[in-house]
Amino acid sequence: MDLFEAASTDDSGVPAVDPAAPLAVRMRPATADEVVGQAHLLEPGSPLRRLIAPPEQGGLPPSSVILWGPPGTGKTTLAYLVAHASGRRFTELSAVTAGVKDVRAVIEDARRRLSLGGGETVLFIDEVHRFSKTQQDALLPAVENRWVTLMAATTENPSFSVISPLLSRSIMLTLRPLTTADLASLVDRALVDDRGLGGRVELDDDAREQLLRLAGGDARKTLTILEAAAGTTIEVGEDTISTEAVSRAIDVAAVRYDRAGDQHYDVISAFIKSMRGSDVDAALHYLARMVVAGEDPRFIARRVVIAAAEDVGMADPTALQTAVAAAQAVALIGMPEARIILAEAVVHVTTAPKSNAAYLGIGKAIADVEAGRIGLVPSHLRDAHYAGAERLGHGAGYQYAHDAPHAVAPQQYLPDDLVGSRYYQPTDRGYERGIADRLGKIREILGRTDPS
Repeated sequence: MDLFEAASTDDSGVPAVDPAAPLAVRMRPATADEVVGQAHLLEPGSPLRRLIAPPEQGGLPPSSVILWGPPGTGKTTLAYLVAHASGRRFTELSAVTAGVKDVRAVIEDARRRLSLGGGETVLFIDEVHRFSKTQQDALLPAVENRWVTLMAATTENPSFSVISPLLSRSIMLTLRPLTTADLASLVDRALVDDRGLGGRVELDDDAREQLLRLAGGDARKTLTILEAAAGTTIEVGEDTISTEAVSRAIDVAAVRYDRAGDQHYDVISAFIKSMRGSDVDAALHYLARMVVAGEDPRFIARRVVIAAAEDVGMADPTALQTAVAAAQAVALIGMPEARIILAEAVVHVTTAPKSNAAYLGIGKAIADVEAGRIGLVPSHLRDAHYAGAERLGHGAGYQYAHDAPHAVAPQQYLPDDLVGSRYYQPTDRGYERGIADRLGKIREILGRTDPS
């Protein structure tokens, strides 16, 4: 989808924008000086500053860029600035909806334009971390041969979400979260700028504070709420945006940016609790809502892996194997087939017997360590494989477990200060019932009978 192609400008040199476009689009910075919150990327002589600069002002030749940062920090803005300043065509794809076929079509069109002298293309791919390895591989020839200048945006660490060949051919830029002061300057500009609200309304102090607090560091969300509140205010014939207008606008903004808003967290919370509660129908319902909303399937898979470890645990150790296999398969296959893999993992985790004993056990152990309950490693367990260790008594009296009956050697393993501590208490559910029986016998051999 071409958002800006050979964008026209007014007499001031500012790119012309559709007055019916959302406020967040109309207020997209026209120059590097209008960008807020990313001064560290725009210092004189920096790669991004040179990419934005026209060739006659020392701009860099086409170079692909990975933009990593939280939502609403300006990734699309910076990609557009690079395209506009150099006069290149700007084409945008969303990794949520685009496939390999779409990518190849854009690349082929860019090659054709180059061959006909039609200029270069900046290809902006939003949420590139959602692309599978195969989809990212399709970008490599275009990047390698500079048929397009790739500007790829991601909210996840590119070291884990972007393939190495693509990373090695790109400049990686990390965007910082926007501060309240950054958003305040953006709001002030939008209120008076002719591209924005043009001074038609004002914003009272309480409403301003409320808006900045609710924005969550997201510039796009800030401007969406502001636009909705301004529309409500103008519609009722008033000229000052109140806290009531901002509150009414929140519902509008939440619908537009649901995947990063409260509903996102509510749905994932309900999803996790439904798996924990063994309600497979509810778990599949919330899985479906996330899939339809375009949630990253790898994010969903990670939550299933966590649930398998935290809530199923040793009651069914195969649940974690299924969840990990699903996470790997989802990263390999991608959507839409990933929904089937996720469903299988969700059904396994949800219907499995539940135990959080391992989760509680490591929690108790960590609490003791953080509280300073550490103690010295018993001498017979210390490393005896270096000169002088024997003289210090390291390893003396150690009993090799495999030489003992049942392969359990009755000796002290915990430090003196922690003798008698119990961290893992298996339940009587699923596979863990057998562990409980065996562990009872082991602790009896070790002389660690139940203190109760």
